[in-house]
Amino acid sequence: MKQMANILRSMISGLALAILFSFTVSAQTLNDIRGSFNNYRQNALQEKVYVHTDKGAYLTGEILWFKVYVVDGINNKPLDLSKVIYADVLDENQNPVMQAKIALHNGSGSGSLYIPVSLSNGNYRLRAYTNWMKNFSPGFYFEKKITIVNPLRSPGTLAKQNNADYDIQFFPEGGSLVGGMNSKVAFRVVGKDGKGIAFNGAIIDQKNDTVARFQSLKFGMGHFSFTPAVNSTYKAVIRAEKGNPVIKELPAVNSQGYVMQLADNGSGQLQVTVNSNAVSSDGQVYLFAHTRTLVKVARSAVLYSGSASFTIDKGMLGDGISHITIFNGDKQPVCERLYFKRPTQKLLIEAAADQQQYAGRKKVGINVLAKDQAGKPLNANLSMSVYRLDAYQAVEPGDIESYFWLGADLPGNIESPEYYLKNDGPEATEAVDNLMLTQGWRRFQWSEVLKNKPPAFSFLPEYDGHIVNGKVFNLATNMPANEIVTYFGIPGKRVQLFTSKSDSLGRVFFNTKDFYGPGEIVVQTNTERDSTYRIDILSPFSEQYSKSPLPSFSLNADMKKSLETQSLGMQVQNIYAGNKIKQFYDPGIDSSAFFGRPYKSYKLDDYTRFTTMEEVLREYIRELYVVRQQKRYHIKVIDEKGFLEGDPLVMLDGIPVFNIDKVIAVDPLKVKRLDVIRNRYFWGPADAEGILSYTTYKGDLGGVELDPHAVVVDYEGLQLQRVFYSPVYETANQVASRLPDFRNLLYWTPNINTGAQGKNQVTFYTSDQEGMYIGVVQGITPNGEAGSQSFTFEVKK
Repeated sequence: MKQMANILRSMISGLALAILFSFTVSAQTLNDIRGSFNNYRQNALQEKVYVHTDKGAYLTGEILWFKVYVVDGINNKPLDLSKVIYADVLDENQNPVMQAKIALHNGSGSGSLYIPVSLSNGNYRLRAYTNWMKNFSPGFYFEKKITIVNPLRSPGTLAKQNNADYDIQFFPEGGSLVGGMNSKVAFRVVGKDGKGIAFNGAIIDQKNDTVARFQSLKFGMGHFSFTPAVNSTYKAVIRAEKGNPVIKELPAVNSQGYVMQLADNGSGQLQVTVNSNAVSSDGQVYLFAHTRTLVKVARSAVLYSGSASFTIDKGMLGDGISHITIFNGDKQPVCERLYFKRPTQKLLIEAAADQQQYAGRKKVGINVLAKDQAGKPLNANLSMSVYRLDAYQAVEPGDIESYFWLGADLPGNIESPEYYLKNDGPEATEAVDNLMLTQGWRRFQWSEVLKNKPPAFSFLPEYDGHIVNGKVFNLATNMPANEIVTYFGIPGKRVQLFTSKSDSLGRVFFNTKDFYGPGEIVVQTNTERDSTYRIDILSPFSEQYSKSPLPSFSLNADMKKSLETQSLGMQVQNIYAGNKIKQFYDPGIDSSAFFGRPYKSYKLDDYTRFTTMEEVLREYIRELYVVRQQKRYHIKVIDEKGFLEGDPLVMLDGIPVFNIDKVIAVDPLKVKRLDVIRNRYFWGPADAEGILSYTTYKGDLGGVELDPHAVVVDYEGLQLQRVFYSPVYETANQVASRLPDFRNLLYWTPNINTGAQGKNQVTFYTSDQEGMYIGVVQGITPNGEAGSQSFTFEVKK
């Protein structure tokens, strides 16, 4: 008996040690995954961008107005990191037809795009992103379909859609079908117009036996369950309401693998079941859940008879989309699916017109109130658009709230995303889960995360202003040149100079500040030292494109009258208010030179005028000494201790001129002012033995020819903000004006701030266009609550 007891004690001790070892290994594996993931998150900040446009359907010759909101990808709070947003409009071949750089302040900015009259009819893709976002997939960029019609061009023949044009996809829950294991399979069927198709279907095997039937629930999506057999293949036979049946193959059935199933038990908990016939090395599986890269749940379980189960309290998950990933014992991700939790924090906006009906040229007052669900006033940053509804311009789908909670974390187009947030019944709950099941996408690759290597980024965050990118090449070898100091100047009366030294790849980055408007830039090396190099200026716009297709373009006969009316309004606006829609706000930037206050400033009109620059420098400028050596002129700057070594940095209207002979040849009668810095000056990687800055009367370099090695290119800085023209009809004479007013966009403002009281009021006037008008208000609070609201009124004579 004593011997048996010893044996039992040994067995219990061994079992306890085995269990302890198992727990230790599990805890270490979870810590490894959590640590790797947190390291990645800390090094890969995510930005989200949303764009509120004035409307969604335009004519050539009109102006597209927009407001940009940038938030932290984790908490959806406005993020003041990037100071520039890039907006471009692409055609169906991904060619840019409009582009702009928009200044950001405290996570928001606004801009406008004039739609060229040369564009063809079609659907276009408006997208927006920051420079930092270019380090990640273009699927993270904001994208929106806009429609543009050119009234001077025929709409063309509408291609008739047939069943073969349907995009049909199947998504096994967790990622794979495994023979002998029951799986939930989601499906999505979308037409060329980007909208879901209502249909019925059946699953058949290779013997044409029906194993499952299904039908779409909402927006062409739904799901079914079945148990695939090993060594079998399956097809889906789909029949829409119109047309012939379509056959689509299901994903292949694996002989071994993992299957996951998620179920809501109705008591505030989620049940996640993992089944496998391919046991991991230690017989364990690990569940890892994160909400927008914030770790929420990390657990382990042992596979018993090929099955393991996890229970997750829904309160542990964050609002919005959570990723639930299953790892095997080798830390390999084997299953993943998404889960959506409706957000609890909301911005409630109240907005309504002071009347429901107005005559033409009458004042409209809109009271705006922002509050939380408890009725507490909120300080919100809002934008508002008021436009006419007709057969061509319908109510725009989507809003800022549904985008930040859904669209920004899912690829491609989501049909009617606002439906999932505004409805919470059984059908809506099932519909949002179908949406989650049809998304197998994340912002990163686990294989890269688990390597524990800091991600390499090619694009810097523009936290101070627009970064102009270039590349330096050696002319002799045509290879990138390293350690070359380059100068970036903007000709004009405001002296702006930026410098950069090329890296090992030849790249240069000019960190500009308050660089606004179109014009020329001059980029060069110091040709007195480095004359064998070429500089290429690169486009700052992204050359990566998402794979989501644009919906097919179509017009119908019902739109003809609406298009004619809108075309007349566009032409009247451009003819009678052409100058008023081309006005821009002053950006209010510091006009002083980059070097600040000079040691001394000489206004040449205050002195007797000489005919040569050499005489001016010798006679008036006490801080300089002009010498001529070996048939070349040189200038020495004199400080309190004596002569500085070498020539100073000489600039003409902000452009460095390194050949002093050209400086001496400048006609002094064209020069208005000369600023002198008499000390050695460091500016980025460049240093100078003092600075001489000439300013001409016209800001045109006084006719001096630039060095032939200098690169002169047209380059547009940050966009100047256009003034939205909205006529005022306060007096009887203004109302009686015979100038026609056919505006269909009555009002646009990117800046409505409700303040601590949570309210504001805006006013505008109706036009001569009768019809139903809709106002759309969208925005966000400093705490990340987003919301939208719409109101309508009628204009009738």
